[in-house]
Amino acid sequence: MECKGPALGAGELAAERLEQANINPSTGLATDYLNHFNEVVMLLEMLPAMPDCAEDVLAWQPLGYEAHFENSGFKDKKLAILAYSAAPADLRVHLEATVSQINAAVKQAQESLAAAPEFGSVAAGVSETATPQLKSLISTASGIIHGHIAEDLLQPEGDTAQAEIDALFA
Repeated sequence: MECKGPALGAGELAAERLEQANINPSTGLATDYLNHFNEVVMLLEMLPAMPDCAEDVLAWQPLGYEAHFENSGFKDKKLAILAYSAAPADLRVHLEATVSQINAAVKQAQESLAAAPEFGSVAAGVSETATPQLKSLISTASGIIHGHIAEDLLQPEGDTAQAEIDALFA
């Protein structure tokens, strides 16, 4: 049996309190988490002009939602962590899956940089490949934080496959 903490919309997690803390009151999730990923995107965007930024890209490490807030200067970080634990499980699962994709894309960029004899030789290519992919994934994560999950993510695998087949014959 899972022990549940406070529910969204009640007590410490009242909608007004969450809104004041810049936490989505319906999802319990905060966009501040995305700053962690926007940081590495900014570094990747600067790579073509400043290949030395590659060292900072290589130093970037993944952080889970709770770890991000524990280590951040976010004013209401304890509230953000509490709200995350009360967030709907499907949203957390989809956010974590998207974050895994973000982390994998950054890791791929890091591996490309690390394998290069000099950063300048691959900086533009790494930036051009990784930046749009990461921006798209961060946009997806933002949508999840705001309660928007793509319809295909909500369907069981069999339903998705059937929907794809139906679309081919439509």
